[in-house]
Amino acid sequence: MTAPADIPPEDDTGDDTGLAEFGYRPELKRTLGTFHTFAAGISYISILTGTFQLFYFGYGHGGPAYWWSWPMVFAGQLMVALSFAELAARHPVAGSVYNWAKKLGNPHLGWLAGWLMLVASVVSLAAVALAYQLTLPQISRVFQFVGDGTGTYDAATNAVLLAALLILFTTLVNAFGVKLMARINTAGVFVELIATAVLIVLFALHIVRGPGVLLQTHHTGAGQPLGYLGAFLTASLASAYVMYGFDTAASLGEESLDPSRNAPRAILRALIASFVLGGLVLLLALMSVGSLDGKGLTTDGLQYVVLDVLGDTGGKAMLWCVLIAVTVCALAVHTAAIRLTFAMARDTNLPFAARLARVSPRFRTPVLPAVLIGVLSLAVLLLNIRQPQIFSVVTSLGIILIYAAYLLVTAPMLVARLRGGWRPAGGGRFSLGRWGLPVNIVAVLWGAAMIVNLAWPRAAVYNATGPQHWYLRWGAVLFVGAVAVGGFAYYWCVQRHRTGILADHAARPSTAPSAGIGAGNGTGDGNGTEVSVPADG
Repeated sequence: MTAPADIPPEDDTGDDTGLAEFGYRPELKRTLGTFHTFAAGISYISILTGTFQLFYFGYGHGGPAYWWSWPMVFAGQLMVALSFAELAARHPVAGSVYNWAKKLGNPHLGWLAGWLMLVASVVSLAAVALAYQLTLPQISRVFQFVGDGTGTYDAATNAVLLAALLILFTTLVNAFGVKLMARINTAGVFVELIATAVLIVLFALHIVRGPGVLLQTHHTGAGQPLGYLGAFLTASLASAYVMYGFDTAASLGEESLDPSRNAPRAILRALIASFVLGGLVLLLALMSVGSLDGKGLTTDGLQYVVLDVLGDTGGKAMLWCVLIAVTVCALAVHTAAIRLTFAMARDTNLPFAARLARVSPRFRTPVLPAVLIGVLSLAVLLLNIRQPQIFSVVTSLGIILIYAAYLLVTAPMLVARLRGGWRPAGGGRFSLGRWGLPVNIVAVLWGAAMIVNLAWPRAAVYNATGPQHWYLRWGAVLFVGAVAVGGFAYYWCVQRHRTGILADHAARPSTAPSAGIGAGNGTGDGNGTEVSVPADG
């Protein structure tokens, strides 16, 4: 698809051309090629991490027919990804969601999107790291350090311990620069893709039933207010938890080569590849598992299927590949969070902005944000150390915030289209053309619907084990509301008066950028650092 003829082509004199429009000077080292950006997106989505971590939830609440939520979620997320691809072609900049919302809406909306995404990233890193518990003890009981796994809190506490070790690893790797991160991430993604292909083939060779299994509900709709529809909507969260994070390719735009062309491709390729490969894994797992009534399907999920179909030796070899996938997924989540922190800090939109936006002259990466994100994610784990329903709750809260942050991009983008203010990239770069408006409308409706579905006060998600408390069932609404309202109140009363590009990061330190990036009337960030303050936007 190409831009309409009446839209003038963008100037394309170099990779850093678009940064000047935001008022930034280039600081991060451009070392990432086409496969690196694709690997960043697909490792964040992580086929094996998401499917192996959440199959038990989807199957337990929707039976085999829950599989249909996979194409449903893909169709909705594809609309979001197409909108993001068009934005990435126009604005491949660090902290993509934050900067896009700021550009399309205003500095206040941008800050809220960045804040929600930042909190979500911290929670998501903890949630991804918890997947170690679902894999390592299946490989060997020696990894069950706390108790024997049968106690009420054994699994949850051990999960926190294993997750903490993974977060320490991702912190160290990210602190040593994007080049090391890219090498590990690329190698891990290569292993994950090969392992996924091998798993698909092995499942296909052990098929014991036909695709008609996808029509079986196992009576999961019994007792539901909406019948099977209610059960299906709950089970669909397992798919919704997987297909997100494709914007990471654009968030690495300031460290990529030819990002305005590579980032849109990476976004779409990562989502489509994840859909195809993940859908085949789930389908063939249901067709090859020995019994659809095995108790392990609703407790251990795909780990149980792998061991059941491939046997102990082959199954455990595949679980090691899953472990690699979880590792690079956590690494990608951590990496994206660092770029977001850096992007917000250089606009003086976080406390201690000058320190958080400082780029290491040796490693050419923001080191302090790597440490801060790691510490905060560890804190999330410690708060949940004795929570037996830690997996679903922590994951749900993080995903709701991400879907909300995405909506704060697609909604103002739709407003801009309707007002005639949206100008896609020219020069042969990705554009939806006349399809932009209908795609954008569906993306907004989908995002709003999924936020409602994710946050719905279901006991099955937020209070699965007793005792039952109303505040636990409404925990998602209360938590997301507190983060959004409390965060924006802080910005409105305190932070907006400091907003402005830090002088050390501005393209023209003594003048305001023409794009109107921020608002406020402060002259410093509280650390004695002079800032370039743009006019109110």
